[in-house]
Amino acid sequence: MEFNEIKELIGIIDSSNLRSFELSNNGAFIKMSKNTADTASTSAPIVAAENISTHENQPVVQKPENIEKPKAESLGGNVVKAPLVGTFYSSPAPGKPDFVSVGSKVKKGDVLCIIEAMKIMNEVVSQFDGEIAEVLAAPEDLVEYGKPLFRIV
Repeated sequence: MEFNEIKELIGIIDSSNLRSFELSNNGAFIKMSKNTADTASTSAPIVAAENISTHENQPVVQKPENIEKPKAESLGGNVVKAPLVGTFYSSPAPGKPDFVSVGSKVKKGDVLCIIEAMKIMNEVVSQFDGEIAEVLAAPEDLVEYGKPLFRIV
């Protein structure tokens, strides 16, 4: 599915009376569920990754302005990219531990983060087995479609 099709689908589901929706298409699985104020947060897995050879308690490291950091793609491993535009969350709820951090071992299907779009919480799951080498987004960052989020080696 193309990004615009996913974006349109989110809009249709959001404006409908449907409470949940699932779609499997060309190897991608999308599950959307609307949150309500009286229930716990629900999540919707969205898979997006390419094979390429924090919350408040998460420390923020400032890098010197004159030093260019190499792009995640040039460092090798597998890069998981944002499947949609939204707000990046590294944990399931404020005050809860992050899904993964640098050094975490992950398997295909493990939840890496949540991206909130149009009040729908979308889980981003790993398509790779390996170890988190780099987390490339900070909690509550607005991420664009295709932005690298994790590097897995």
